[in-house]
Amino acid sequence: MSDKSTDAYWKANVRIITICMVIWALVSFGFGIVLRPLIAGIPVGGTDLGFWFAQQGSMLTFIALVFYYRSYMNKLDKEFGVEE
Repeated sequence: MSDKSTDAYWKANVRIITICMVIWALVSFGFGIVLRPLIAGIPVGGTDLGFWFAQQGSMLTFIALVFYYRSYMNKLDKEFGVEE
């Protein structure tokens, strides 16, 4: 892989990591703590939505992001010719 190609690969890699981390922070910290008073009146599974995001939503979002990151990186690896 050339230096230009390597730079493009890592730029795409860092971009997707940043996007995934922002989404996870928004769900766990934003919905679970900061926005909880706004979404507290919405019932989900016997509790309010803010509590659900703090306890379950952030973990489920993290798992979904891991699987998305894996599939995105497999596609990116094939695009740059560095797949295993």
